[in-house]
Parts: sequence; C-alpha cells; structure tokens
Amino acid sequence: MMKEKSISASKASLVFFLCQMISALDVPLDSKLLEELSQPPTITQQSPKDYIVDPRENIVIQCEAKGKPPPSFSWTRNGTHFDIDKDAQVTMKPNSGTLVVNIMNGVKAEAYEGVYQCTARNERGAAISNNIVIRPSRSPLWTKEKLEPNHVREGDSLVLNCRPPVGLPPPIIFWMDNAFQRLPQSERVSQGLNGDLYFSNVQPEDTREDYICYARFNHTQTIQQKQPISVKVFSMDSLNDTIAANLSDTDIYGAKPVTERPPVLLTPTGSTSNKVELRGNVLLLECIAAGLPTPVIRWIKEGGELPANRTFFENFKKTLKIIDVSEADSGNYKCTARNTLGSTHHVISVTVKAAPYWITAPRNLVLSPGEDGTLICRANGNPKPSISWLTNGVPIAIAPEDPSRKVDGDTIIFSAVQERSSAVYQCNASNEYGYLLANAFVNVLAEPPRILTPANKLYQVIADSPALIDCAYFGSPKPEIEWFRGVKGSILRGNEYVFHDNGTLEIPVAQKDSTGTYTCVARNKLGKTQNEVQLEVKDPTMIIKQPQYKVIQRSAQASFECVIKHDPTLIPTVIWLKDNNELPDDERFLVGKDNLTIMNVTDKDDGTYTCIVNTTLDSVSASAVLTVVARPNPPLDLELTGQLERSIELSWVPGEENNSPITNFVIEYEDGLHEPGVWHYQTEVPGSQTTVQLKLSPYVNYSFRVIAVNEIGRSQPSEPSEQYLTKSANPDENPSNVQGIGSEPDNLVITWESLKGFQSNGPGLQYKVSWRQKDVDDEWTSVVVANVSKYIVSGTPTFVPYEIKVQALNDLGYAPEPSEVIGHSGEDLPMVAPGNVQVHVINSTLAKVHWDPVPLKSVRGHLQGYKVYYWKVQSLSRRSKRHVEKKILTFRGNKTFGMLPGLEPYSSYKLNVRVVNGKGEGPASPDKVFKTPEGVPSPPSFLKITNPTLDSLTLEWGSPTHPNGVLTSYILKFQPINNTHELGPLVEIRIPANESSLILKNLNYSTRYKFYFNAQTSVGSGSQITEEAVTIMDEAMASRQVDIATQGWFIGLMCAVALLILILLIVCFIRRNKGGKYPVKEKEDAHADPEIQPMKEDDGTFGEYRSLESDAEDHKPLKKGSRTPSDRTVKKEDSDDSLVDYGEGVNGQFNEDGSFIGQYSGKKEKEPAEGNESSEAPSPVNAMNSFV
Repeated sequence: MMKEKSISASKASLVFFLCQMISALDVPLDSKLLEELSQPPTITQQSPKDYIVDPRENIVIQCEAKGKPPPSFSWTRNGTHFDIDKDAQVTMKPNSGTLVVNIMNGVKAEAYEGVYQCTARNERGAAISNNIVIRPSRSPLWTKEKLEPNHVREGDSLVLNCRPPVGLPPPIIFWMDNAFQRLPQSERVSQGLNGDLYFSNVQPEDTREDYICYARFNHTQTIQQKQPISVKVFSMDSLNDTIAANLSDTDIYGAKPVTERPPVLLTPTGSTSNKVELRGNVLLLECIAAGLPTPVIRWIKEGGELPANRTFFENFKKTLKIIDVSEADSGNYKCTARNTLGSTHHVISVTVKAAPYWITAPRNLVLSPGEDGTLICRANGNPKPSISWLTNGVPIAIAPEDPSRKVDGDTIIFSAVQERSSAVYQCNASNEYGYLLANAFVNVLAEPPRILTPANKLYQVIADSPALIDCAYFGSPKPEIEWFRGVKGSILRGNEYVFHDNGTLEIPVAQKDSTGTYTCVARNKLGKTQNEVQLEVKDPTMIIKQPQYKVIQRSAQASFECVIKHDPTLIPTVIWLKDNNELPDDERFLVGKDNLTIMNVTDKDDGTYTCIVNTTLDSVSASAVLTVVARPNPPLDLELTGQLERSIELSWVPGEENNSPITNFVIEYEDGLHEPGVWHYQTEVPGSQTTVQLKLSPYVNYSFRVIAVNEIGRSQPSEPSEQYLTKSANPDENPSNVQGIGSEPDNLVITWESLKGFQSNGPGLQYKVSWRQKDVDDEWTSVVVANVSKYIVSGTPTFVPYEIKVQALNDLGYAPEPSEVIGHSGEDLPMVAPGNVQVHVINSTLAKVHWDPVPLKSVRGHLQGYKVYYWKVQSLSRRSKRHVEKKILTFRGNKTFGMLPGLEPYSSYKLNVRVVNGKGEGPASPDKVFKTPEGVPSPPSFLKITNPTLDSLTLEWGSPTHPNGVLTSYILKFQPINNTHELGPLVEIRIPANESSLILKNLNYSTRYKFYFNAQTSVGSGSQITEEAVTIMDEAMASRQVDIATQGWFIGLMCAVALLILILLIVCFIRRNKGGKYPVKEKEDAHADPEIQPMKEDDGTFGEYRSLESDAEDHKPLKKGSRTPSDRTVKKEDSDDSLVDYGEGVNGQFNEDGSFIGQYSGKKEKEPAEGNESSEAPSPVNAMNSFV
C-alpha cells in the first residue's frame, strides 16, 4: 500500500524540516489557511490492494482525497477507462471517489472482478491509488465421494484426509463429531497444517464412526462439512481369535499383542524439503511422525539459534512458528522424532524473500518560486525492486517536459522551480513479490509570513518544568523566526532557551520570574508579522502528607491521609483509586477533603490505594498498601492415621492465614465416653507443621479438633475428626494429693483427688485405701471403696501419725503400687498453759514478754504458736477506769518471747499467754500485771488568747489529752513581731500545772506577739502549740501619728532614714561578698525524749528504734492578722501507736521468729531562739531589721 504523510486533523502547529539541499515545508491543516492556499491532490483513503468482497453484499471501492481546489475523480478497470455513467449498477459518492456497485438486483459479483485504479485530479496535479484487485469470496461444497471404513491394527499409524474445497480466502479446518464436540488431540493424535488428522499410533478407544472434517469460510460466515469417516481399530488378541477359528496350528498365538516401532515421518516426506516465506510473515514448519511409543519432536536450526522472543511451538511441538521473519531467519531447520526404539529427522531449507519495503518514501514539497528541492524514493526487497517515476499518473518518460526537473534513478532534482512546476509525482517500487506506490506533490507557492498561533494566547506551566510557547507559522519562502521578551525587549539568545524549527520557543526550566509577555516575529522576503503570547509559571502541586502503609484487622477502620499544597490560582481535584481502578461503589468508603476512610474493613478491601491530585497543569500521586488481617480460618480435612493402642497420627490442611502467618496450631480432644461436649487441651505444634503424633490413654472415645493461631488471635475450631475408641487397660496412675487429717479426736479422715474419667483406663474404677499407725502397726488395714474421694477411719487415738496409701483399680486390674504419705488422727484442745510468764518494760510504750514452752505431748495437735492477750487496766495519772479492750498478738511456731508495742505511758496493764493448735486455744496462764513509766505529755488541748488591751492579753488553755504522767508545769514563750514580720526578743514563763489561764501585762500597744506553749512532766517537755495575737492601739496616739505624718519635717526625717538604710544595705552587701559574718539565730537542739532510746534485743532480732527530731523551729510568723500557725510551726501530733504491723489475730502479727520489727518516731518542736536572732539565713533585710 502506498505510504503517505499523515496530517493532523486539529489546528496543529506547522512543522518545518530541512531536506538535504533544499528548504521545504508542509502546509498545515489550518481551515482558514487551506481556504486560501492551492494544493495538489493527496489520496487520504483507499481500499486494500487485494480486496476480497462478500458476493452477497454491495461492493464498495474506497477512494478519498483532499486538495485545493477539491479534486475530481476518475477510475480505470483492467487498465482502461471505466465509464461509470454507462453502468447503472455503479455510482460514485458525492464529493468523493468511492464507488458503490449494487448487486442486489440479481447482478453477480463475479461480473465486477478486475483491477481498479482511482485518479484524483485538480489544476495542481493528479494523484493515483494502488491497483485494487476485486475478487468475490467463494465457499464451495465438498464433492460427493464414497468413503470406505478404515480398518487398522492397534499400534499402526493412520491419516484421515480432509481435502477441503478450494475457497477464497482459504478456509479454517477443524475436526468434530456428530455432537459438534471438538475431537480431543494430543501428542499421539493431532491435526496438520493441511487439515488432515494424523494418528502416530491408534488405540482401541480411537474406534468411532463420526470423524468429521469441517471448513469454515469467514468472509461468508459459512461452515461446510465432509461426510463422516469411520475408523475400526482391531487389537492383536481379537485378530488372533479370528485366525484361530480358521487355522489349527499357527505361531501367531505367540505374537506380542502390539508391536512397538521406531519413528517414521508422516509429513513431510523424505529427508529434506524447501520452504519460501516472505519477510514480515509468519513462518510455519511442521513435522508429524508415526511410531510406538508415540515419538517426541525436537527442533533446531543448523548453524545457529532459534530467534528468541519470536519462536513458538504449537501442536504439541510438532509445529515450529517464527513470527515477523526476516532475511536473517533463512537457513536449515531440522526436526527430530524420537522414541525408545530410535529416531528419524527431516531438514527444511528456508529461504526468506521480501516484497518491496520503504527505506525512504517520497515526501511532499512546498517551495517558493526560484527554490530548489528533491524527491527521494528508496526501497529494498529480495530481489531488489526496480524504481519507476510517474507525474500526474503518467510515466515521467512520456509526461510533458519541465526544465526545472531532472530524474536521477530514485531521485528527482528540482532547480529554480516556478509555479507551473507544481505537480503530483508517483514512485513505484516493484519486484516479483509485490509493489509499492507513493504519491508526493511539489507545490510552488509565494506567500508572505503568517502566524497561526492566536494572539495573546495564555500559556501556563509549572515551575521547574519545561515551557513550550508556540509560534505556528506559514510562508513561502520559509520565514525566519525570532523571539523577544516583552513587546519591545531584546532578542532572546543563549543556552537558557531552545528554538525549534517549527517556531516553538522552549524554556527548559521555567522559573517564577519567567512569567511575562513573549513576542514572536516571522519574516521572509515577502513581508513580516509578529504575535504576542503570555506565560504564567505556577507553583507545583505537592502531596505534603502521603498515605502510609496500613495493616488493619478485619471489621476495623482504615484511614489514609492525602494533604496537598498547590498554587492558589489552580483548582485541584483529588481522586482515590484502588488497584488503579475506581473505588468500589460502597457507602463504607468515605472520601474527605484530606483523607479516605474505610469503615468496617473486609478482606476485599485489601490492595493498593492511590491518591491522585490533578490540576489543569500537573498531576501528582501517592500510593499506600492496605493489608487486611484477621484471625486464620479453621483448619480443614482432619484425618486420623496410624492408629495404635497408645498413639495416633493426626493431620490437617491449614485454612487461610488472612495475611497474618499462622504461628502455631492447638490440638484439643473430646472424651465422648466420659465427658461428652467438653474439650480439653492436648498439645500444640508450630505453624509450619500439619501433622502430629498424639499420645492416647486407654478406654477413651477420642475426637480431635485443631485451632490455628496467628498474631491476631485464634481461629474457630475445626470440624471434629472421626472418633477413635482406645482399648481398656489397668490404671496407669494413682490418685494424687492423698492426705490424712482427723476431724475429731478419735478419727482419721483420708482424702484424695479422684482420677478423671479418661485416667480410669477402663470400667469399674475403685480405690484401695490402706493405713497403719506409724511405728506401732506392722500390718496394713485396707478397704476397697467405690469411685469416691474420702474415707473415715474411726476409733483412733488422739493425734497420732499414720502411714496412708490409696491405690486405683478397675475391672482389668490394679494401678502401680502407690507411694505412702504420713497423716495424723484428730487433734484435741491443748491441756497445759505456758508457765513462768515474765514482762520486761522497755520504755513507756513498749514491753517484752517471755514464757516457757508447754510440753509437746500436752499440745495434742500441731503446734501453731502462742497468743498473748493484754489489756489496759487503768491510767495511773487519772485513776479512772474505762472499758477494758483486750488486744491479741499471735506468735507463730515454738516461740517463747514477743514484743508488745503501742502501750500507753504511765498505765497499768495485764496479760496472759495461751498455746494454740489446729483445734483451738489451750488454757490461759495466770494474769501478769505490769506498769509503764511516765512519758512526755501530748500538746495542750487548746490555747486561746482573749481580751486584748493596750498592754495586756489573756491566755486560756486546756490540759493535754494524754498527760502520760504527772504534769509538773507549763512553759510559755512569746516574742514580738515587727511590721516586717521579724521576731523580737523571746520571753519564757513557767506556769504551775494546776493553772488554766494567765493575764500577760506590760506589753507594747499595737504589737503582734507569737506564743509557744507546752506542758511538762518529770520526764520532759511535750510538743508545743503556737498562737498569735495583737494588742490594741491608743486612739489619741493614733491621731497624733496621723498629724505627725502630715508634717514636712517628719517627711524629711523619714527620707533621711531611708537614705541611711540604703547606705547600710550597700555596705552589708559588700561585706557579705567578702565573707563577712552577720548575727544569726542559733538553732536549739530539741529536748531528747528519754523514753525513746536506741535499743537492741538480746537475741538480735529486735529492730533498731530511734527518735526522729523535727527540723529547726522557724520563728517567722504568719501574715499579719492570721491566727493559723505558719508552715514551719510544729502542730499537735497524734502520739498513739498502731498495732497493725506487729502481729495477727485481733490486732496484728509479729514476724515468724516472734520479734517485732519496726520504728517509732515522734516529732518535737525546737525551743524558740533567744534574743533578736532569726532562724532565717543572714540577709541585708534581716540586718536592716535589727536596727528597727
């Protein structure tokens, strides 16, 4: 087919190119331009060279062309003019050269067979089409023939000939049976390229009467069938039987049923053959062999390799197929057929010829008057094609002469062309295998420059990407193009720009500052024109937060983010894809502004999700994978194999992992005999294992199930396996946890944990219970009991040891000999109380008690420990009795001492001691009386300050809640507080213990005082409480102070004092920086509590006791007017001791060794400092306060 230049149908830019010695151009398909420019005809559409038509339909022979002015059309038929007007059945489409032959009126298509050629002509020249050969398709019937049945011996070869009728085009062949089912083909039975059916060796199953060959003619959509062929295969056994019926003695009886044979080629015949194929076609080579066993075919190319990527084997390797063959594929191809008895081969010599094909097809020339140009027509083929030229459809040798034209073989050279030189030239390249025909026009035009790109066209590009600014132009001679920045800017040059031949300006990397106006100027000798266009450079679109890989459990929620940044002048659109397709139409998929959310995730949601952001200028995307995981599916197909009495093998097929690998399998079993419906854990195996050997117990009806486990969780259990009942046997084990403990003083209760159902190993489970008194009896006393877990032995001595054993048995016998355990008969209450109880008072709150242990025989049971009962009788200071609350401390084991904590000072106590066994407590020891010494008192219960006057305050107080002894006196300390909250001199007063109030006189008016108050016993001072109060101000003095404060002299004095203080502050800072010392309050040591001293028990088991003194007293008062103690003021504390950590029973518990471990601490406030010294760190402020 003629190769022609394709011209775009859009208003595309004009493309210029250089062609060797000339400068030629294409005419762009611009509608406005084409209306004005003359152009020779160009064939745009035509029918194929070999045109096979359906004889039942109208014949349409296509011929379309373009040109200016529009061309007219004419046809030749078989080399002579075809007068369309004289044939009523033939019409030509309007404005077209396409012919329509109407054969619906009884006209036969064969009447219009022939060679047709179309000519399109206008005033500039004439273009011609290929020679179009019209032939109607044919689908003839098979000729009638009588087909004899094929009788063939088993193992022999067979060929069923098809011989289809010759059609146009050739039919497609296939074999079917009467039921229109394709006959099965294999290495033994296959269809050849010629349509015949080949049997390498026949088998009895090949016997049938409906081997039918079909021919399908695609053009007419018809199928023709051959008459059925019958095949009867005889085996050697049946053949010998037939011969034996007619002959009495023959050695055929000894023949083999089927004779094996080496390969023999059925097609092609001989040892060599030749094959010619054309370049570009498909090469098909075939070898089909007979033989038994069925031969195998192998192909090679002698002296070379079969071409990779173009070689295919078909028809069970009997056909070698090479596509798109070239001259390099010529050579010898060898097929070898081989079976166990030998081999044979055939060599096919392949020669590849070639119809003509283009090397350089001629191209249209648009020249201006006086220009030069060439038309080049180069083709190749095998054999090499000859080149001939035509002009306007006439051989150039007889065409009108043109002085500007010169033919040189495959080239026409034009020199100084004129407008009359316009014409259409045809190049014909032909050899014996075909021809090529190409039209190329020479159009001589004289046109001033024209710019076809619209004025002020706006171009928008993304920053850092190329910008292509068009300047589509036309002119003859070809215009020169120049570009300028702006309207009157300088010409653009340099490496930062690329100037294309079609006029396009390229900015390889456009930046934001590339935005602006660009001017294109086109000029030739006939004129000049220009055009302005605009360029805008936009910011790129980016995905600043991309979707991330997700692993989500089934039914959960998955969310992908896609946060974008874009140029504000561009409108982005976001599209989400799943596996490069649209999202499913499912309401579970929620697309938000910056995200995609998938609710209630399912397995189908697994895949790759892509966020695509599009603007009019760019597109970006990001993808992430969603993996949906879930618990595995249950295992399948449980199978029991290798059944033995004590073991069995279980195998299974794993279920789906659901994207999370199976880590292990759990095997469970059900005992349908003893516990139906209850599943027990058996074992587990790694996830890579699908079989396990299981240990079994006798007399169990087993069913097994398997559970798969992955990181997400456990699968549902598999379906149960088949049941397997093991045989009965003696018990393998005896009851566990055998114990002997009496419930009464005269019995022994023997208990055990019964065997489970599957542990019985058989029916009739019972227990043999045996016992004897340890070190007394030689013989065992035994009894057999039913399947219970307890037996009571009566009439035993109190609390004596027994040897005990329990043995399992069933109908088949006894379990192994059981082990013995030691038990005891029942306990009774202890008979003796502890003696020689002694109490040693350590201090006012702690005492130690000693006792002698009771004889073990008198305990009459397991010694659990001793209990100490103690209670306060009365307080020695108040002489008043109160409700007696007994406290109990339990000391485990055989201990003979213990500590009694939390005692109240200066009180009288009683205690007794009792021994404890499993039955209860024994008798109490005689009550022992002891007293605690005096201690320091608790703080006074309250301190109130009332009746403030100018110089006095009244103090009232309450006695301590816990005097802890005989009060000797109260200590009152107080000191003034100035306006800067500094403390003045400290005054101390001792008050008799029987007083409850005091009037302090001779105090300063309008002064705040801080008071410290505590009580004393002979042991020492208790904790103090604090309070603050203020004396009142005299009214007359207050008025005088107000009057003085308004006087000028007073104001001046205060300023002088302030200046002096500032100087002193500076001096103090300097001295301090040099290491100077300042008077500070020395902290007083707290009075040590004589009752709480470090002690150490004789046996070393008593913990260390120590007193934690309070931090140094902070004498800084509260804010003025506050009666609440400051943060550092010592508050009243609870001095009660707790027994929680000392023992068990009613109140607490000692340690196992009977010792009490703990610490006691009491906080005691320091005495206030004397004098003007403050407890705060030295500072200039304190220094200044000392002057006030």
